[in-house]
Amino acid sequence: MQRQPVHLSAHTTPRGYSEMSKRLGTTVGRTSRRRMLRLAGGGLTMAVLGAGLTGCEDELATGGEDSTPPPGSKSPENGKAPSDGGAPAPLWTKSVSAQTYGDNDELVTVDGVVIASGDPLAALDGASGKERWSLPGGAVPGAPLLLGNGTLYLASGTYDGNVIGYVPGSGKETWRSHLGKEYRQPRPIAVDGEQVYVIAEILEADNSSRTNVIAALNSTTGKVAWKEQRDLGTEQNGIHAAVQGRYLVYTDFKNNLTVRDTATGRQVWTQKTTKTSYGPFVVHQDLVIVPQGQRLQAFALSDGAEKWSVEAEEFSLFREPSLVEDVLYIADSGRTLWALQPGTGKKVWQSTALKDASAQVPRQFVKAGGTLYAATDLDPQGGVHAFDAKTGALRWTFNDKTGDHHAWLVATDGKRVYALHGKKLHALPV
Repeated sequence: MQRQPVHLSAHTTPRGYSEMSKRLGTTVGRTSRRRMLRLAGGGLTMAVLGAGLTGCEDELATGGEDSTPPPGSKSPENGKAPSDGGAPAPLWTKSVSAQTYGDNDELVTVDGVVIASGDPLAALDGASGKERWSLPGGAVPGAPLLLGNGTLYLASGTYDGNVIGYVPGSGKETWRSHLGKEYRQPRPIAVDGEQVYVIAEILEADNSSRTNVIAALNSTTGKVAWKEQRDLGTEQNGIHAAVQGRYLVYTDFKNNLTVRDTATGRQVWTQKTTKTSYGPFVVHQDLVIVPQGQRLQAFALSDGAEKWSVEAEEFSLFREPSLVEDVLYIADSGRTLWALQPGTGKKVWQSTALKDASAQVPRQFVKAGGTLYAATDLDPQGGVHAFDAKTGALRWTFNDKTGDHHAWLVATDGKRVYALHGKKLHALPV
Protein backbone atom coordinates (compact mmCIF):
# COMPACT_ATOMS: atom_id res chain seq x y z
CA MET A 1 0.00 0.00 0.00
CA GLN A 2 1.37 3.39 -0.96
CA ARG A 3 1.88 5.70 2.01
CA GLN A 4 0.31 9.12 1.97
CA PRO A 5 2.65 12.07 2.56
CA VAL A 6 1.45 12.85 6.06
CA HIS A 7 3.83 15.15 7.93
CA LEU A 8 2.92 14.85 11.58
CA SER A 9 5.45 14.86 14.36
CA ALA A 10 6.42 16.20 17.70
CA HIS A 11 7.91 19.19 15.91
CA THR A 12 5.47 19.84 13.11
CA THR A 13 1.90 20.95 12.60
CA PRO A 14 -0.75 18.23 12.30
CA ARG A 15 -3.39 19.02 9.68
CA GLY A 16 -6.31 20.81 11.33
CA TYR A 17 -4.58 21.11 14.64
CA SER A 18 -2.60 23.84 16.37
CA GLU A 19 0.53 25.33 14.88
CA MET A 20 3.38 23.49 16.53
CA SER A 21 6.14 25.30 14.82
CA LYS A 22 9.72 24.87 14.89
CA ARG A 23 15.14 27.08 19.60
CA LEU A 24 20.11 28.15 20.44
CA GLY A 25 21.96 29.00 23.57
CA THR A 26 21.93 32.28 25.39
CA THR A 27 25.26 33.45 23.98
CA VAL A 28 26.95 33.11 20.62
CA GLY A 29 28.80 29.80 20.34
CA ARG A 30 27.78 28.60 23.80
CA THR A 31 24.80 26.63 25.08
CA SER A 32 23.22 27.36 28.45
CA ARG A 33 22.80 24.77 31.19
CA ARG A 34 19.06 25.37 31.19
CA ARG A 35 18.96 24.70 27.46
CA MET A 36 20.85 21.43 27.84
CA LEU A 37 18.38 20.37 30.51
CA ARG A 38 15.39 21.10 28.36
CA LEU A 39 16.85 19.38 25.31
CA ALA A 40 17.20 16.20 27.34
CA GLY A 41 13.90 16.80 29.11
CA GLY A 42 12.25 13.59 27.97
CA GLY A 43 14.77 11.46 29.87
CA LEU A 44 14.21 10.51 33.49
CA THR A 45 17.61 11.70 34.72
CA MET A 46 17.31 15.15 33.24
CA ALA A 47 13.67 15.40 34.24
CA VAL A 48 14.59 14.78 37.86
CA LEU A 49 17.38 17.34 37.68
CA GLY A 50 15.08 19.90 36.15
CA ALA A 51 12.37 19.41 38.75
CA GLY A 52 14.42 21.30 41.30
CA LEU A 53 14.88 24.29 39.03
CA THR A 54 11.30 25.51 39.13
CA GLY A 55 11.24 28.68 41.16
CA CYS A 56 8.44 30.63 42.73
CA GLU A 57 6.54 32.89 40.37
CA ASP A 58 5.26 36.33 41.28
CA GLU A 59 1.60 37.00 40.71
CA LEU A 60 0.62 38.87 37.59
CA ALA A 61 0.40 42.61 37.93
CA THR A 62 -2.94 42.45 36.14
CA GLY A 63 -4.54 39.91 38.45
CA GLY A 64 -4.17 37.20 41.02
CA GLU A 65 -3.52 33.47 40.85
CA ASP A 66 -6.18 32.97 38.16
CA SER A 67 -7.37 36.15 36.55
CA THR A 68 -9.03 37.84 33.64
CA PRO A 69 -8.30 41.40 32.54
CA PRO A 70 -10.24 44.24 34.16
CA PRO A 71 -13.52 45.27 32.48
CA GLY A 72 -11.95 48.28 30.77
CA SER A 73 -9.43 46.22 28.77
CA LYS A 74 -10.00 46.28 25.02
CA SER A 75 -9.12 43.50 22.61
CA PRO A 76 -7.27 44.49 19.43
CA GLU A 77 -8.31 43.50 15.94
CA ASN A 78 -6.16 41.07 13.94
CA GLY A 79 -3.26 41.12 16.38
CA LYS A 80 -2.83 44.89 16.31
CA ALA A 81 -1.81 46.68 19.49
CA PRO A 82 -4.41 48.52 21.59
CA SER A 83 -4.63 52.26 21.14
CA ASP A 84 -2.15 52.86 23.97
CA GLY A 85 0.53 51.05 21.94
CA GLY A 86 1.06 48.23 24.43
CA ALA A 87 0.34 44.53 24.18
CA PRO A 88 -3.28 43.37 24.55
CA ALA A 89 -4.52 42.20 27.93
CA PRO A 90 -5.00 38.42 28.24
CA LEU A 91 -8.53 37.10 27.84
CA TRP A 92 -7.70 34.86 30.79
CA THR A 93 -4.71 33.70 32.82
CA LYS A 94 -4.46 30.43 34.72
CA SER A 95 -1.89 28.81 36.97
CA VAL A 96 -1.03 25.36 35.60
CA SER A 97 1.05 22.35 36.60
CA ALA A 98 3.44 22.76 33.67
CA GLN A 99 6.87 21.09 33.76
CA THR A 100 8.54 22.31 30.60
CA TYR A 101 12.04 22.56 29.12
CA GLY A 102 11.27 24.91 26.22
CA ASP A 103 10.46 22.39 23.49
CA ASN A 104 7.77 23.56 21.08
CA ASP A 105 5.61 20.48 21.58
CA GLU A 106 5.16 20.94 25.33
CA LEU A 107 2.20 23.24 24.65
CA VAL A 108 -0.52 22.22 22.17
CA THR A 109 -4.07 23.22 21.34
CA VAL A 110 -6.58 20.89 19.68
CA ASP A 111 -10.31 20.12 19.79
CA GLY A 112 -11.09 23.31 21.70
CA VAL A 113 -8.64 22.65 24.54
CA VAL A 114 -5.11 23.79 25.37
CA ILE A 115 -2.70 21.37 27.07
CA ALA A 116 0.66 22.07 28.73
CA SER A 117 3.00 19.20 29.59
CA GLY A 118 2.99 18.58 33.34
CA ASP A 119 1.77 16.44 36.22
CA PRO A 120 -1.13 16.23 36.43
CA LEU A 121 -1.65 16.62 32.71
CA ALA A 122 -4.58 19.01 32.37
CA ALA A 123 -6.62 20.23 29.41
CA LEU A 124 -8.16 23.69 29.73
CA ASP A 125 -11.07 25.00 27.70
CA GLY A 126 -9.60 27.36 25.14
CA ALA A 127 -12.37 29.93 25.44
CA SER A 128 -12.76 30.10 29.22
CA GLY A 129 -9.62 28.57 30.73
CA LYS A 130 -11.73 26.17 32.79
CA GLU A 131 -10.38 22.65 33.27
CA ARG A 132 -11.95 20.06 30.96
CA TRP A 133 -10.03 17.02 32.22
CA SER A 134 -6.98 16.10 34.26
CA LEU A 135 -4.76 13.04 34.21
CA PRO A 136 -2.44 12.43 37.20
CA GLY A 137 0.89 11.03 36.04
CA GLY A 138 -0.20 11.63 32.48
CA ALA A 139 3.04 12.90 30.96
CA VAL A 140 6.75 12.43 31.49
CA PRO A 141 8.17 15.91 32.19
CA GLY A 142 9.67 17.33 29.03
CA ALA A 143 8.37 14.55 26.77
CA PRO A 144 6.48 15.73 23.67
CA LEU A 145 2.72 16.04 23.46
CA LEU A 146 2.49 14.25 20.13
CA LEU A 147 -0.67 14.79 18.03
CA GLY A 148 -1.75 12.68 15.07
CA ASN A 149 -4.73 10.70 13.78
CA GLY A 150 -7.04 12.59 16.17
CA THR A 151 -5.03 11.21 19.09
CA LEU A 152 -2.68 12.59 21.73
CA TYR A 153 0.24 10.15 22.14
CA LEU A 154 2.22 10.17 25.39
CA ALA A 155 4.96 8.23 27.11
CA SER A 156 3.46 6.81 30.29
CA GLY A 157 4.02 9.09 33.26
CA THR A 158 4.38 6.03 35.50
CA TYR A 159 7.47 4.82 33.59
CA ASP A 160 5.92 1.39 33.03
CA GLY A 161 7.06 1.06 29.42
CA ASN A 162 3.71 1.93 27.85
CA VAL A 163 2.97 4.45 25.13
CA ILE A 164 -0.66 5.59 25.39
CA GLY A 165 -3.09 7.39 23.09
CA TYR A 166 -5.88 9.68 24.35
CA VAL A 167 -8.75 11.65 22.86
CA PRO A 168 -7.49 15.24 23.27
CA GLY A 169 -10.92 16.73 23.93
CA SER A 170 -11.91 14.30 26.69
CA GLY A 171 -8.76 12.60 27.99
CA LYS A 172 -10.24 9.16 27.29
CA GLU A 173 -7.67 6.43 26.57
CA THR A 174 -8.13 4.86 23.13
CA TRP A 175 -4.80 3.17 22.35
CA ARG A 176 -1.92 1.53 24.22
CA SER A 177 1.29 -0.18 23.18
CA HIS A 178 4.20 -1.81 25.00
CA LEU A 179 7.50 -2.23 23.18
CA GLY A 180 8.71 -5.08 25.40
CA LYS A 181 10.16 -5.73 28.85
CA GLU A 182 13.71 -5.65 27.47
CA TYR A 183 13.31 -1.92 26.76
CA ARG A 184 13.01 1.05 29.12
CA GLN A 185 11.19 4.37 28.82
CA PRO A 186 9.92 4.27 25.23
CA ARG A 187 9.03 7.80 24.15
CA PRO A 188 7.08 8.76 21.04
CA ILE A 189 8.98 11.08 18.69
CA ALA A 190 6.81 11.21 15.54
CA VAL A 191 3.59 9.89 14.02
CA ASP A 192 2.14 9.44 10.54
CA GLY A 193 -1.09 7.96 9.21
CA GLU A 194 -0.14 4.38 10.12
CA GLN A 195 2.60 4.32 12.76
CA VAL A 196 3.87 5.87 15.97
CA TYR A 197 7.68 6.09 16.13
CA VAL A 198 9.44 5.69 19.49
CA ILE A 199 12.93 5.75 21.00
CA ALA A 200 13.77 3.49 23.98
CA GLU A 201 16.75 2.30 26.00
CA ILE A 202 17.88 -1.32 25.57
CA LEU A 203 18.29 -2.96 28.98
CA GLU A 204 21.37 -5.01 29.86
CA ALA A 205 21.37 -7.96 32.29
CA ASP A 206 22.39 -5.66 35.16
CA ASN A 207 19.50 -3.29 34.32
CA SER A 208 21.88 -0.69 32.91
CA SER A 209 21.67 0.62 29.36
CA ARG A 210 24.38 1.51 26.86
CA THR A 211 22.38 1.37 23.63
CA ASN A 212 18.96 2.38 22.38
CA VAL A 213 16.43 1.33 19.79
CA ILE A 214 14.15 3.16 17.37
CA ALA A 215 10.87 1.41 16.58
CA ALA A 216 7.56 1.81 14.78
CA LEU A 217 4.27 0.87 16.46
CA ASN A 218 1.09 0.27 14.47
CA SER A 219 -1.26 3.14 15.35
CA THR A 220 -4.31 0.85 15.08
CA THR A 221 -3.21 -2.36 16.79
CA GLY A 222 -0.26 -1.19 18.89
CA LYS A 223 1.87 -4.04 17.54
CA VAL A 224 5.55 -3.49 16.76
CA ALA A 225 5.97 -2.97 13.00
CA TRP A 226 9.78 -2.85 13.13
CA LYS A 227 12.65 -1.99 15.46
CA GLU A 228 16.27 -1.13 14.74
CA GLN A 229 19.14 -0.81 17.21
CA ARG A 230 20.94 2.51 16.85
CA ASP A 231 24.73 2.74 16.78
CA LEU A 232 26.70 2.38 20.00
CA GLY A 233 27.33 5.81 21.48
CA THR A 234 24.08 7.37 20.31
CA GLU A 235 21.68 8.69 22.94
CA GLN A 236 17.94 8.51 23.35
CA ASN A 237 17.75 12.08 24.66
CA GLY A 238 17.76 15.23 22.55
CA ILE A 239 15.87 13.62 19.67
CA HIS A 240 13.84 15.76 17.28
CA ALA A 241 11.96 13.94 14.54
CA ALA A 242 9.52 14.39 11.66
CA VAL A 243 7.83 12.16 9.09
CA GLN A 244 7.41 12.99 5.41
CA GLY A 245 5.94 10.25 3.23
CA ARG A 246 8.31 7.27 3.29
CA TYR A 247 10.98 9.06 5.32
CA LEU A 248 11.50 9.37 9.08
CA VAL A 249 14.12 12.05 9.75
CA TYR A 250 15.68 12.93 13.09
CA THR A 251 18.58 14.73 14.78
CA ASP A 252 20.28 14.03 18.10
CA PHE A 253 22.87 15.23 20.63
CA LYS A 254 25.67 13.47 18.73
CA ASN A 255 25.43 15.76 15.68
CA ASN A 256 23.71 13.11 13.57
CA LEU A 257 21.14 13.88 10.89
CA THR A 258 19.54 10.55 9.99
CA VAL A 259 16.82 9.41 7.59
CA ARG A 260 15.11 6.00 7.77
CA ASP A 261 12.57 4.20 5.63
CA THR A 262 9.22 4.27 7.47
CA ALA A 263 8.18 0.87 6.05
CA THR A 264 11.21 -1.12 7.20
CA GLY A 265 13.26 1.04 9.57
CA ARG A 266 16.24 0.71 7.22
CA GLN A 267 18.67 3.61 7.43
CA VAL A 268 18.58 5.49 4.13
CA TRP A 269 21.44 7.84 5.02
CA THR A 270 23.07 9.64 7.91
CA GLN A 271 25.61 12.43 8.12
CA LYS A 272 27.33 14.56 10.71
CA THR A 273 26.16 18.11 11.11
CA THR A 274 27.80 21.02 12.90
CA LYS A 275 26.63 23.70 15.30
CA THR A 276 22.96 23.30 16.22
CA SER A 277 21.98 19.90 14.90
CA TYR A 278 20.29 18.79 18.12
CA GLY A 279 17.59 21.46 17.83
CA PRO A 280 14.35 21.53 15.86
CA PHE A 281 14.37 21.51 12.07
CA VAL A 282 11.66 21.61 9.43
CA VAL A 283 10.67 19.34 6.57
CA HIS A 284 9.11 20.68 3.38
CA GLN A 285 8.14 18.38 0.54
CA ASP A 286 11.37 16.52 -0.35
CA LEU A 287 13.69 18.64 1.83
CA VAL A 288 14.91 18.69 5.42
CA ILE A 289 16.05 22.16 6.50
CA VAL A 290 18.53 22.40 9.37
CA PRO A 291 20.12 25.44 11.06
CA GLN A 292 23.87 24.97 11.51
CA GLY A 293 25.43 27.99 13.11
CA GLN A 294 25.85 30.75 10.55
CA ARG A 295 24.33 28.61 7.79
CA LEU A 296 20.81 27.35 7.16
CA GLN A 297 21.00 24.28 4.92
CA ALA A 298 18.44 22.25 2.99
CA PHE A 299 19.17 18.59 2.17
CA ALA A 300 17.31 16.14 -0.06
CA LEU A 301 15.43 13.56 1.98
CA SER A 302 16.23 10.88 -0.59
CA ASP A 303 20.04 11.02 -0.46
CA GLY A 304 21.23 13.88 1.81
CA ALA A 305 22.51 16.05 -1.03
CA GLU A 306 22.59 19.77 -0.26
CA LYS A 307 19.99 21.67 -2.28
CA TRP A 308 20.36 25.22 -0.98
CA SER A 309 21.91 27.21 1.85
CA VAL A 310 21.55 30.69 3.32
CA GLU A 311 24.15 32.50 5.42
CA ALA A 312 23.58 34.98 8.22
CA GLU A 313 25.90 37.92 8.79
CA GLU A 314 29.31 37.29 10.34
CA PHE A 315 29.12 36.26 14.02
CA SER A 316 25.34 35.71 13.75
CA LEU A 317 23.94 32.23 14.32
CA PHE A 318 20.58 30.93 13.14
CA ARG A 319 18.07 29.92 15.81
CA GLU A 320 15.22 27.43 15.38
CA PRO A 321 13.12 27.47 12.19
CA SER A 322 9.34 27.23 11.86
CA LEU A 323 7.33 26.29 8.79
CA VAL A 324 3.99 28.12 8.90
CA GLU A 325 1.62 28.15 5.92
CA ASP A 326 4.43 27.27 3.49
CA VAL A 327 6.72 30.07 4.67
CA LEU A 328 9.89 29.35 6.66
CA TYR A 329 10.43 31.80 9.53
CA ILE A 330 13.72 31.99 11.39
CA ALA A 331 15.67 34.55 13.43
CA ASP A 332 19.40 34.85 13.97
CA SER A 333 21.40 35.96 16.98
CA GLY A 334 22.08 39.28 15.25
CA ARG A 335 18.36 40.01 15.72
CA THR A 336 17.42 39.71 12.07
CA LEU A 337 14.12 37.99 11.28
CA TRP A 338 13.88 36.07 8.01
CA ALA A 339 10.93 34.86 5.95
CA LEU A 340 12.07 32.39 3.26
CA GLN A 341 10.62 30.20 0.54
CA PRO A 342 11.31 26.70 1.93
CA GLY A 343 11.75 25.11 -1.49
CA THR A 344 14.48 27.48 -2.67
CA GLY A 345 15.74 29.49 0.32
CA LYS A 346 14.84 32.74 -1.47
CA LYS A 347 13.84 35.67 0.73
CA VAL A 348 10.21 36.64 1.10
CA TRP A 349 11.27 39.47 3.40
CA GLN A 350 13.91 40.31 5.98
CA SER A 351 13.30 42.48 9.05
CA THR A 352 15.53 44.32 11.52
CA ALA A 353 12.60 45.21 13.79
CA LEU A 354 14.03 43.14 16.65
CA LYS A 355 17.36 44.94 16.46
CA ASP A 356 15.65 48.33 16.22
CA ALA A 357 13.59 47.60 19.35
CA SER A 358 16.46 45.87 21.25
CA ALA A 359 14.09 42.93 21.64
CA GLN A 360 14.91 39.30 22.39
CA VAL A 361 15.30 36.84 19.53
CA PRO A 362 12.34 34.42 19.12
CA ARG A 363 12.65 30.66 18.67
CA GLN A 364 9.08 29.52 17.93
CA PHE A 365 6.51 30.93 15.52
CA VAL A 366 2.76 30.52 14.93
CA LYS A 367 0.38 32.55 12.80
CA ALA A 368 -3.21 33.71 13.25
CA GLY A 369 -4.81 35.98 10.69
CA GLY A 370 -2.27 38.47 9.40
CA THR A 371 -0.09 38.32 12.50
CA LEU A 372 2.97 36.20 13.19
CA TYR A 373 3.41 35.41 16.88
CA ALA A 374 6.85 34.41 18.19
CA ALA A 375 8.03 33.11 21.58
CA THR A 376 11.45 33.94 23.02
CA ASP A 377 13.90 31.88 25.04
CA LEU A 378 14.81 34.60 27.50
CA ASP A 379 12.49 36.86 29.44
CA PRO A 380 13.98 40.39 29.64
CA GLN A 381 12.82 42.31 26.54
CA GLY A 382 11.21 39.05 25.46
CA GLY A 383 7.94 37.19 25.79
CA VAL A 384 5.58 36.82 22.86
CA HIS A 385 6.28 39.17 19.94
CA ALA A 386 3.58 40.02 17.39
CA PHE A 387 4.81 40.83 13.86
CA ASP A 388 3.07 41.89 10.69
CA ALA A 389 3.23 38.62 8.73
CA LYS A 390 3.69 40.47 5.41
CA THR A 391 6.59 42.73 6.41
CA GLY A 392 8.08 41.55 9.72
CA ALA A 393 7.26 44.85 11.43
CA LEU A 394 7.07 44.42 15.21
CA ARG A 395 3.61 45.38 16.49
CA TRP A 396 3.90 44.64 20.20
CA THR A 397 5.43 42.31 22.80
CA PHE A 398 3.48 40.61 25.58
CA ASN A 399 5.28 39.83 28.85
CA ASP A 400 3.69 38.85 32.16
CA LYS A 401 6.52 40.48 34.17
CA THR A 402 6.97 37.45 36.44
CA GLY A 403 10.68 37.10 35.68
CA ASP A 404 10.31 33.31 35.45
CA HIS A 405 13.43 31.62 34.03
CA HIS A 406 11.52 29.23 31.76
CA ALA A 407 11.40 29.78 28.01
CA TRP A 408 8.14 31.08 26.57
CA LEU A 409 5.98 28.70 24.53
CA VAL A 410 3.21 29.66 22.14
CA ALA A 411 0.36 27.87 20.32
CA THR A 412 -2.76 28.98 18.48
CA ASP A 413 -6.12 27.59 17.44
CA GLY A 414 -6.76 30.55 15.14
CA LYS A 415 -9.17 32.10 17.63
CA ARG A 416 -6.71 32.81 20.42
CA VAL A 417 -2.96 32.67 20.99
CA TYR A 418 -1.88 30.73 24.08
CA ALA A 419 1.34 31.80 25.79
CA LEU A 420 2.94 29.62 28.48
CA HIS A 421 5.59 31.08 30.79
CA GLY A 422 6.65 28.79 33.61
CA LYS A 423 3.41 27.90 35.38
CA LYS A 424 1.34 30.77 33.96
CA LEU A 425 -0.83 30.16 30.90
CA HIS A 426 -2.28 33.20 29.14
CA ALA A 427 -4.89 33.36 26.38
CA LEU A 428 -4.30 36.37 24.11
CA PRO A 429 -6.83 37.76 21.61
CA VAL A 430 -6.08 37.61 17.88
